[in-house]
Amino acid sequence: MAKQDTTYDSIMASLRAKQYAPIYCLMGDEGYYIDEISNYIIDHVLTSNEKEFNLTIAYGADIDIATIINAAKRYPMMSEYQVVVVKEAQNVKNLEELGYYLQKPLKSTILVICYKNGSIDSRKKWLKEVSKVGVLFESKKLKDYQLPAFINGYMQAKGLEIDSKAAQMMADFVGTDLSRMTGELEKLIITQPRGQKRVTPEQVEQNIGISKDFNVFELRSAIVAKDVMKANRIIKYFAENPKTYPLQMTTALLFNFFSNLFMAYYSPDRSEAGVASFLGLKSSWAAKDYLTAMRNFSGIKVMQIIHEIRLTDARSKGVDNNSVSDADLQRELIFKMLH
Repeated sequence: MAKQDTTYDSIMASLRAKQYAPIYCLMGDEGYYIDEISNYIIDHVLTSNEKEFNLTIAYGADIDIATIINAAKRYPMMSEYQVVVVKEAQNVKNLEELGYYLQKPLKSTILVICYKNGSIDSRKKWLKEVSKVGVLFESKKLKDYQLPAFINGYMQAKGLEIDSKAAQMMADFVGTDLSRMTGELEKLIITQPRGQKRVTPEQVEQNIGISKDFNVFELRSAIVAKDVMKANRIIKYFAENPKTYPLQMTTALLFNFFSNLFMAYYSPDRSEAGVASFLGLKSSWAAKDYLTAMRNFSGIKVMQIIHEIRLTDARSKGVDNNSVSDADLQRELIFKMLH
């Protein structure tokens, strides 16, 4: 089996069907998918008895390329396959020498290269060899707007649904660290009342510690609706809980929304489905706030808001600011956004 630039879902489908490649080169900034694929191979290709003689797990800082190639050239003992997994392969010197082995890899060896915190230059000759005989996968960080779809998919795979607001609360609070996100989602799954198949905002509030009324999702909704009183109540709560709701997290999420909003003005189709498609959103429901904001804010105002968010973020990090607190910066930003 040889696949190039394969998706996570297609790789997992092939693994579950026991269709194995002689090499998996897993690279990228998002460690979650790399861990999921490599752990599945470790856990499922070999039986417990076979693992004793046919499973090798090494770390890049502790192994050299010659040892990796020699391990890959071994034949399995009393098993159809042997599995060799190199974690943190970004620490292996001369990794490109794998190209010589890949010209004629053993079909009985499943070699897994886990290269985290970055990607290898796709022009490298040995990566082209990977593409010819095995699986080359780049694990990219999700964008903020992709998180609700990831959360929904994860929960559906566990036999549960999650309320749209609850999913957005989780996305805003946890962010794009998928390993942390799945850990928080598992908390919701474990604490889900017996017989109840839908996770609500109230359950997120109770089990994750996110207020269903005072969070960035609700702040964004208040700003979009130009509800000054509600927005001020929320930022007052944020000021009282700075560790849970740091200003930098708020500005990042607001910047993402208003940047997408600015793009939405160029959508040829201003319906929910049209805007969702134009922005790459997974559902038309996610476009509702953008449509409301387009009615309440002009394009020029949105440009001004984006500028103010950038300025506030810089000042919160000490740029041209020696004395103004984050709470005051936040109040000033929200005032300028709503007036």
